[in-house]
Parts: sequence; structure tokens; C-alpha cells
Amino acid sequence: MESVEPEIKIRPPVPVHITVLKGSFLKGNKGDNPITYIHAEYNNLQLGDSGKVPMTLDTEVEYNFTTSFDCTFEGNAGLEDLVHKPVILTVIEILPKEKKKREEKTIVLGQAIVDLIPLLQGESTFRKTIQVHPVVGSPLDHIAPDAPKPILEVLVSVPEPLLTESQVKGSNLLRTTVESIYSVPEAWTTTGTHFSYFVILHVPAALEKEIRVVFSHGILKVPGEKESTPRLKKWPIINLSAAGAQYIPDSFIQPCPYENEDGELNQKQHWAFRTEAENEKKRVAWDLEKRCFMEQDALVRMQKQMAESRYWPVEIKRVPISTAAKGGAKSSKMDKAEDDGPISYHGVAYVNMAPLLYPGANRIRGAYPIVPFYEAEIFEKTKLRLNTVREPLAPVAKIAPVSHPPHTKGTPGKTKDEKGQKEKDLKKNSANVKVVTPILETVDVEPVPQNIEGEQYVEARSFIVLEFVLDKPLVQKRPPEEVSQRISEMIPPRAPFPRRTGGAEKAVEDYHSQILSVAGIIMNEYQDMFGSHKPEDKASFDGYDREEHKQKLMYELNASGKYFAFKEQIKHAVVKIVREKYLKTVAFEDREQLQSFLSELYVYLVDQMHCCLHKMLHVELPDPVPQSIIDSMHLKHFANEAEMNNDFELAAKYLEERLARDRNSPDHWFDYGVFYLVINENGKAEECFHQAVALNQQHLPSLILCGVISSMNQQYENAETFFQKATYADPKSVLAWTMQGLFYESQDNAILSEMAFFEAKKQHQAAQMLLRSLNATLDIKEPETSFGVDRPYDRASHDGSFPGSETGTRTSSIASSKPSGDGKIGKIGGSKSSKTGSGGKGRQNSVKSGSNSKLISDSKLNVGGSGSVTRMRAKSVSSSGGSKKKMSSIKEIPKILEEITTVGSTGSPGKPSEREPTPGPTTSIFLKTSEFLLNSNALEFVPRAMSHELLDADGGPSYQYNLLLAQFYVLRQEFEKAEHCLQEAARFNHQNPDIWALMGHVHYLSHNYTKAKEFYERTLSYAKDAIDMHTTCLRLGAIYLEENRTDSFKKAKSAYLLACKRTPSCLSWLGFGIASYRLSELRDAEDALAEANILCNSNSEVWGYLTLVCLKTGRKLEAEQSYKYAIKLNLQNQQLLDEIHHFQQMTGFGNPEF
Repeated sequence: MESVEPEIKIRPPVPVHITVLKGSFLKGNKGDNPITYIHAEYNNLQLGDSGKVPMTLDTEVEYNFTTSFDCTFEGNAGLEDLVHKPVILTVIEILPKEKKKREEKTIVLGQAIVDLIPLLQGESTFRKTIQVHPVVGSPLDHIAPDAPKPILEVLVSVPEPLLTESQVKGSNLLRTTVESIYSVPEAWTTTGTHFSYFVILHVPAALEKEIRVVFSHGILKVPGEKESTPRLKKWPIINLSAAGAQYIPDSFIQPCPYENEDGELNQKQHWAFRTEAENEKKRVAWDLEKRCFMEQDALVRMQKQMAESRYWPVEIKRVPISTAAKGGAKSSKMDKAEDDGPISYHGVAYVNMAPLLYPGANRIRGAYPIVPFYEAEIFEKTKLRLNTVREPLAPVAKIAPVSHPPHTKGTPGKTKDEKGQKEKDLKKNSANVKVVTPILETVDVEPVPQNIEGEQYVEARSFIVLEFVLDKPLVQKRPPEEVSQRISEMIPPRAPFPRRTGGAEKAVEDYHSQILSVAGIIMNEYQDMFGSHKPEDKASFDGYDREEHKQKLMYELNASGKYFAFKEQIKHAVVKIVREKYLKTVAFEDREQLQSFLSELYVYLVDQMHCCLHKMLHVELPDPVPQSIIDSMHLKHFANEAEMNNDFELAAKYLEERLARDRNSPDHWFDYGVFYLVINENGKAEECFHQAVALNQQHLPSLILCGVISSMNQQYENAETFFQKATYADPKSVLAWTMQGLFYESQDNAILSEMAFFEAKKQHQAAQMLLRSLNATLDIKEPETSFGVDRPYDRASHDGSFPGSETGTRTSSIASSKPSGDGKIGKIGGSKSSKTGSGGKGRQNSVKSGSNSKLISDSKLNVGGSGSVTRMRAKSVSSSGGSKKKMSSIKEIPKILEEITTVGSTGSPGKPSEREPTPGPTTSIFLKTSEFLLNSNALEFVPRAMSHELLDADGGPSYQYNLLLAQFYVLRQEFEKAEHCLQEAARFNHQNPDIWALMGHVHYLSHNYTKAKEFYERTLSYAKDAIDMHTTCLRLGAIYLEENRTDSFKKAKSAYLLACKRTPSCLSWLGFGIASYRLSELRDAEDALAEANILCNSNSEVWGYLTLVCLKTGRKLEAEQSYKYAIKLNLQNQQLLDEIHHFQQMTGFGNPEF
């Protein structure tokens, strides 16, 4: 038996009813009370006429005219017509009959347009008031501007919805607008033969292969012909006699800044040409909007096609207007003439539709260059076969023709010669078609003839402006609420910890409160025993009676047990003072120490009791003790300095102290997490970042690094959520968008990565323009380079004025002393520790002491380690614009990085490259991102960002690129590659001190201290300071101290003095003190060591050199105490210990063992 295919039931047509209820403010030739009727038309179908109704005195006319047409569901024709073909209502006036004439004379007053689009949005009935647009010369055309406009009130209804709720939800509406073609070929003129201009594109459909969308009858306009403002979009219909009716109500062409467009001509280098082309060159204008109804299946096909080919071809053609059309023949004859017309200037523009696949995107608009039409090239670029050359243009006149202005009509018909020429053109065109068509069918064919006319588009640099708008995005964007909820599920937010006024301050306050309580009880007891009145004879009362009252009171308190109760009441407060203020938590082993401590405690408690009682008696309190000068910024600076010394244990101590001061600061947790990244403790780093996000779910850098670590742990869904949350937290953050793009690129999601990079560049360009405008307003000279926008999240502050640079009363006198030695070298100083933290397994230094580097390898003044350059922040600047080169595959990134070090040095050794230096007018988004990642020690995404910068660089890599790449190689301990990159950077900008500072770091870490000193001295010889001056000064000072010469000690003193002026620290003052001590300037040495002790009293070398100073000045007690602290803090510098022991033996004091 033959299988019977199931019959597909087609939904029967649904009638669409249009009811014209009434008209208002109509005016005819007869005056204010004309006799009018309504003629209705839809899709070239005459729907009928209303009755002839005169207007009443109240300026209204009741038509109550109802007509209808059927909306079919066979194929897409019915719904497709409904979206872009309106109902045309023509208002016609009946004039009085003339004598001896039977027929009535009529005149068209105007036309009104009814848009039926609400029927496809789920509505079954809607009522609208629409304007009647006057026909040229009609009485309505002469209405005063301030007079009421003529209107019609219309009701549209259907007996049942055309679409179900699911169909409305799953469908979409694509609005395509063709605006104009600019900079057209010079051969196009407004004189001679008249031509019609066509734009054609193909839209995927559900039931058919594609929908052919045609925009016809573009109008060639000469330069200087201004456009109306604002520009309204037009209906793609022809039979409109009223000029105003051709415009779609409330549908405007919305131009935007060039840089915000999606086309290929949105770069800065195109702006001048586009401005010239749009104002001073000929153009072809359409301003037509064509709507396409997209069912769910069509949307799926469209998304698939966009993802596979990205580019949609848009054809451009020119066809001569036929003789019949010129003579004003009927529409069908004109269509036939256009079908037979030869096609010339056949071009194509490639529109990148991928931005419509971005989450939440529903509009693209831009300018697209026009190139010659070659079917083989179209297939290669878009994978689409277009056989439109030989297709008749019959659908053109039916879908999209528009009436021409009067100056395009009334030309005479063609002569026989013209017809003969037309036949020749047809033969020529068909010959071309026969050659072009087989190209896509076979391989061995004749070469494609050159499209000479199409090449003129390229010569004229012609471009077309298009817009595509969807009612709903193809890819829904995750709402911020959903992302926030997801973050909350992963990292539950918590309320900030309640502020505990614990510690010594709270213990003293509790003690005061208990003293006041006990004092109040005793006073009440005294009044109960002796009364509240005083004797009149105060002298007798002050003697014997007072002593008697005191003895009786003490007896009563002891006998009743109240004295013991008072002691128990105060006992807890005293214990807290012992624990919190004196930090005594274990029992004393030495009886003498116990007695000494009890005496000290007793004195303190009595003093506090007196202060409390004085406060009770309103006695003025003494001035409060000044707070510590070391704040959070100091602790952060000290931690960074300790990291550079590879003293990770000390760095952790400073960071933990910051957290102890304020555990509710997300910045403190972020810095602590970055520290754990430095020592390769990714798990603990992630916990710190999660703590920061828990405190503040809008904390941008923590969100980004949470995403980076999740990506490193292959938790890609969590990483995507973090990056999305970062863009929601700060939609204008260049860093957030760039990181999201790099993440999507790592997932081979080219469309989303392209979206993120585009948004990052747009935000970056907006920020740069705002900065330039502010500088111009304030008359500030724009610097050569500009840092990124996200500077608040940098790890270290390298500002010229460090908080608390005046650290004590002795600081000013020392800082004001004039540096001696060479003036250029007098800006330097530094030191380094070879002590490696216990957790520094990823950043341990391999520096070993050589024959001439004992001090450099042993002293805590050594500033070094392979990771010590982590905080060196190079300027992140790159060239804007750039070529359109893209990575063919993400897998090429490692290969590109391996080739990076050879870029720019392909010539023979010793010969400079012929390539000129690349200018860097603005900061690159990829350099900004690389800088953040390097400062955060999150190296996972650095190669990818740097590869993008290399590919996008116009003219080759910039010196800023090479500078950051050198940082990257230093962190990986690849010093040869880092040196090569710095040499390349120096070729571009040899006056940049950052290059020479980093070059000095490279040689310092390679133990080539002679070269390092040379580069450090060159760094400080420039008038402009390097960014990382602190490390440069400390390391250069350490090298000077190692030379062990008087002139070197002077230079070291000047170097350390510079570091103390900029960013004072314990190490900078220690270096200054050592240099002063070696120069026998003991007063300066003591003052500097005292400043170092104030900033950090646990540095054993500070106590060691204080011991030497005290020994030389003959202070026995101070020398012995300083020596005790040095030994207690485990002084490891054997050379310093030997020197101390030598002076102790010479002086005979300072060592308790003597």
C-alpha cells in the first residue's frame, strides 16, 4: 500500500475590518462644509467607497464606513504584506455639477495611512487617530500652521487574533532601512538618460529559501541639496498622491557619532572623508524602511546563517527608466520596461550581521563600502549563491517602488535609436550573465570578465548607509538581577563585621566605667553613714572627724564584704588591661620581672583612676596621645616593598595588619589576594577575592580576578558570570569589557568576544574624548601618554607626594641636608633582602653572593628577587586605530608570543630597522588590560592581550608594548628576552626613564651590578622621573654601599635621601643611616635610624646600626639596649655582627656578657 502523506491543514483566511468612524477639520473648495467620501485601498486592492457625507457645523463628519480584506495564512505572503503595506484612505470632495454634464466632478483633498502592525503584536482591536496629509494644490494644503490638522478616527479589528500568544512571543520583526549611497561614481549625472537605483538583499524565511527585499527608485541628488530635519523614513509604496503620506509616522532616521556605528568606516581615519562625502559629493537617497515578519523557524535560520557566514551581501544596481515610465504610462507597463532594462554599475556591500547576535543587541547601523559584484567572491565570503543577475525585476515595482518628485517625470519617450541601443545593451548584459553564472557550478571555466563599472565604486570610495532593527534581541541578555543572584549563590553577601572597640582602648574605657560605678557606691554608703550635710566648722571637720569617718567607712566595707565585692567588680577590667594593653597572657617565670610589672601596672591604674575621678569632678583632662603616623597607605607601601625584597613573610604581616585595622574594606582583601597570587597560592587568593566580593558585590577588580581564577580552574560558567557581573557593575569600564572579550575568545566564541572588544573600544574612545575636552576646557596640555581609566585599583601608589612623608620632628632636618656627590647620581638609593618568604615558591630568587657582592646578597638593604619588579608599572599607551588583522585561530597565540621578540629586528645585527617609530596617541585597551594583569600578577590572560595588541598595532609594536612585554618576561625570569624587548622600546623612545629603569632591574636580577648601576644612573639623569623610582633608588643605593668607597657612600646617601623624600620607608631611612654612618656623620645617622625605627621597630639591622652609633658616641645603656633588641630580633648579617663585637671589645661596654 502506498503511504498517504498527512494533509497539512492551512488556517482559513481571517477578515481584517477597517472602520472609518469620523473625520474632523476637513476643508474643501466649497468652504468649511464640503461633501466628502472615503476611498479605501490596500495592496493595490480597491476596498470600496464610503457614502457621501456633508460636514456639519461642528467641524466633524460621521462616516461610519466599514470595509475589509482577508488576511491569508498560506505561505508568508499575507502576514508579510500586513507588516509593510498600510491601508490607504483617500479623502475625496464632490464638487457641484456643471451645467450640461452628467458626471460629478471630484477633487482629492488628502490621504491618510493606517499602519496594521499592531495586529501582529497580539492585538485584535485598536483605535487610532491619523492625520490627513494634503495633496499639492488642495484646500487642505493652505491651512495655517497653527490651525488644527485634518484627522480621521479609524477602528481596526479582527474576529480572532492573527497570532497566538506563543507565536507572538516566538516571532520577531526585522526593519531594514536603506538611507543613502554617498560618494557615487562621477559618471552619474542628473542630466541625460534617467536611471532608477536599486538595493536588494535576501532575508531567510521559514517556509521559503529566502525573502527578496528590494528597495527601488533611489533619487540621485547633487551636492548641497540639504536633507529635511529630522529625516523621516518612508513607506515602500508607490500609489500615494499626498507627499506627506509617504512618511512613516514617528519613525525617524537616527544618526549617531561615527565611532558608535557598526560599519567598516567608523574609525577616526575615515571621519574626514565621510564628512566630505556627505556634504560635498553626489549621493543617491532612499530613506526607505522595509519590514519583514520573522517566524520562529526563520529566526533560527537567520541566526544560523549569521553565525556561519556573518556577512550578508547587499546588491546595488542601476537600471534606466523606460520610455513608458517617462511618459507616465501605467504601473504595469513601467514594471515591464524595468524588467527588460539592462543592469549597470552592479556592486555589492558586505554587511557584518554578527553584532545582532550580541546579547541584548537589536540594532546595527553603519556605513559599508561598495565593491564590484562577482558571484564567486560573494560565495567565497558569504557561502551564498546569488543568481539575481538574470532574475526579472518584476517584484521590484510590486514591493518597493516610490513615487518620484515632479522633476523626474514628463520626459519624452525613447526613439527607435534608443530602443536599438537598448537591445544591444541587453545582448551585452546577457553575454556577461552567461559567463558569470557557470562559475559556481564548475571549476574549469573561463576567467570572470572584469566588472569595469563596478570598479568605479572602489575608485570613488562609494559607501552605503544601512540600518537593521529587530523588535526583540535575537539573543536575550542575562538581566543584572539574575547575574547578581548567581554571584550571591556562589559568594553569599554578608553584612560588615560590627565594629568592635576592642583592644587597649576598650579595656581602659571598661576600667573607667567600673571605677565610676564603685566610686558612686562608696559615696552613697558614706552619705548613709554620716549624712549629706557638712559641719559649719570645716577646720575641725578636716582634722580628727575626717580620719574617724574614714576608719569607720573602711571597717564597714571590710566587715560587710563590700570591699571584696568592689575588688571582684574591678578585677575583670584590670585583667583586660593586662591582656590588651600590656599583651601579657602567660605567667611570669622571673620573680623580679613580675614585681617590676606589678609596680608599673599599679602606677598606671592609679593614674587612670585619678583621671577618671577628675573627669567625675569636671577636672580638665590632659591632651590625648597623638595617633600613629602609619596608616593604611603606609602599610600597603611597606608590603609592596617587602615583596620586592622577596620577604614575603614581612609582606604578609603588613597586609594582615591592614586587615586587622579594617576587615570590612574590599580593597584590603583584594590586595591580600593579589599577594597570594604573587606567591602562587591561588586557592587562598580566590578566598580573599571572594571575601572582597562578599563585602561589595560591585567591587570591579575582585570580580575580574575571581573570573580569571575560575577560568584557570576550568570553571568556565562561574568565570562567565563573574565577567558579566563586572560589566554590570561598571558598564563604562574598559577593563571589564576587555577581560570579558579575552575570556570569550579563550572559549572560541568569536561573536561574543567581538562584541566585548567593540564595547571596550567604544567606552575607551569616549573616555579619551572626554579627557581631551576637559583638558581643552581647563587649558591643560595633554601629556604624551595617558594612563588607564581604572587607576584606583593599582596595587601601589607612585605619586610624588606619599602620605606622611614628613614622619617625625627629625625628618625635616635630615631631608633638608644637601646631597653630596654627583648631582645626577644624587637622586638615587636602595637595598634588598635575600630573605625569601616561606610561601614564595613561585617567586623565589636565585641570587647568590659572589666575590664582590657580599653586602648585596646578605644585607636586608638588598632590593631584589625575580618578582621584585612586579609592582613596576609601565605606561600603558598604544596607537589607536590599527589594521583589521585578526587572529585566524586562538591556537596561534603561543606561536605569536614566541615570535614577538624578533619583531623589528629582522635586519642584520647592529643595523637599525627601517620601520619608523610607531606613534602612540592614546592608550590601547589591550595594554591597559595587560598592565592591570601584570600589576595583579594574573599572568593567565597576559599573552592573549599582548597578542591582540601586536596584531592591532598600526605600523608595528609600540615602545609601550615592548615595555610591558619586558615586564612579562621578567616575571617569568626570561631576562634575555626582556632585555631584547627593552632594546626595541629604546629605539622608539630613548628618553623614557621607565625603559632604563626596567633595564637596570633586568641586569640587577641577572647579578650584573655594574650594568645595573649604569642604567639606574641614566634613569635618574632625566628631568622626568620614572614611575618606579622607589625601587630604582633602593637598588642603586645598595650598589653604591657595596662599592665601599667614600665617594660611593656620598652618592648612596643622596640616593636614599631621594627615596625618603618621595616614599619614606624603614629601608630608605636605614640606607640613609648606613651611608651617613660610613661617612662618620653620626648625628644624621642616628636621626635616620630613629626614623626607620619609628616606621618599623622590628628590623634587626636598624637596631644593629643604632648599637654602632651608641658605641661610637659612648652611651653605654643605649648601646646595650640596642644590642639586646638586635639579638632578640635574630640579626643575621654576620658582617654587621662582627663589626659590633669588634667595637664592643674596643670600648669595653655594650655587651651584657662582658
